[in-house]
Amino acid sequence: MISVEERMKRSQRPMPEQDPKERIHNFDEVPLGYTKEDTIYEAQRCLQCDQPTCMSGCPAGVHIPQFIKKIVEEDFADAYFEILKTNNLPAMCGRVCPQEDQCYKTCVFNKTGKPIAIGRLERFVADWAREHDVHEELPELKKKGKSVAVVGSGPAGLTCAADLAKMGYDVTIFEALQKPGGVLIYGIPEFRLPKTIVEYEISEIQKLGVKLVTNFVVGLTKGVDELAEEFDALFLANGAGAPHFVHIPGENLNDVYSANEFLTRSNLMKAYRFPEFDTPIKVGKKVAVIGAGNVAVDAARTALRLGAKEVHIVYRRSRKEAPARAEELAHAEEEGIKFDFLTLPLKILGDEKGNVTSMECVRMQLGAPDESGRRKPIPVEGTNFVMQVDMVIDAIGTGANPIVARSATDVRTNKWGYFVVDEKTCATSREGIFAGGDIVRGTATVISAIGDGKTAARAIDNYLSSGGSLKKQKKVLSSLLYT
Repeated sequence: MISVEERMKRSQRPMPEQDPKERIHNFDEVPLGYTKEDTIYEAQRCLQCDQPTCMSGCPAGVHIPQFIKKIVEEDFADAYFEILKTNNLPAMCGRVCPQEDQCYKTCVFNKTGKPIAIGRLERFVADWAREHDVHEELPELKKKGKSVAVVGSGPAGLTCAADLAKMGYDVTIFEALQKPGGVLIYGIPEFRLPKTIVEYEISEIQKLGVKLVTNFVVGLTKGVDELAEEFDALFLANGAGAPHFVHIPGENLNDVYSANEFLTRSNLMKAYRFPEFDTPIKVGKKVAVIGAGNVAVDAARTALRLGAKEVHIVYRRSRKEAPARAEELAHAEEEGIKFDFLTLPLKILGDEKGNVTSMECVRMQLGAPDESGRRKPIPVEGTNFVMQVDMVIDAIGTGANPIVARSATDVRTNKWGYFVVDEKTCATSREGIFAGGDIVRGTATVISAIGDGKTAARAIDNYLSSGGSLKKQKKVLSSLLYT
């Protein structure tokens, strides 16, 4: 038994990683994962607090002390089952969840700068279960005889579907792309989240009885109103996949990408394995990525691996304001990505053939905080300069694609096109239709989307258990119209 004093002395066990000089030439996962010994050592640091503050930082409500206690006992199977009680995507969350702003932040050890590496422990447990063919065995559920349609197979949709299936509902997920997973498949690179991990955890959710229909564009193949005639409830989790652009001169030149297109080509369509997969992708020798969120860093690191000789991240604020995870920024720095902070692009310049040749920028300084709470960047007069680049990637965020909303009568959206919901239930303005994830929040985190999926599942269960049904609404309306 490790004493409290010994636990307090121990520092967080570092994560083994690929050497930066080697990893820039491959798409293999960068963090290599804890060994069994690393995992037990780290788990033994946990104080098993009577009032575990770490759980308050987890949108998925993972039973953190309980699964860590099972690790200390070397009962990895039960640790896995403990996580699955609230989170059906543990291997993914262990890799891409921003723990430093959530469970790490509320861990009592955070005061000393040494929070328990909860995400790394979660990753080990999930990987161990997969490698040892350990599966959750659920008692035979009594079917409730009601059906739910889920639009979108990203983290919010998958979580909602899994939770509802465990409650006994018939659930069908409709996905627009040819593969399920949403942003987990098309947005996050292989070196951060291997696609075999995503495919495995989705297959485990399908084993719960969830049906998955791909190549089905809701709003085109069928609209929300049509699905409402077939299902008792709907959960809209179609994400925010419409790219934003900086809107500066020259964005229509050749070799100016949105990060969405660039990453989708590489991740979903396997351009990084061309010609094995026939999705060619042209990458410049000197690339500028505009933005400093996780997507921008992913795009920059992908460009480097695809053959760029020099990659710059250009961001109008300072490093402190950069939205990307500190770990991702550090990884990019180790790999030789150059950061041009306090720099604003003004114009993309090209040659007579329409190819990018350079980008005009201006230096910035930070003024008083703006409406976002961050200090407002202000151009410094006389500091304009030209950056020599031959490719530019816009990575300043995404917005709502209106195709789903246009097919949803009486489902209210805000001025940005996101669905308006009740925060406590994810209910939209139309009874029986719920929404969550990026199509409500804008671009957010995987774990926030998972939290929305769980909230919506509980609310849908309450709605259907109390006699609600979209199909029943239609029958009532029909009887009023034709009697």
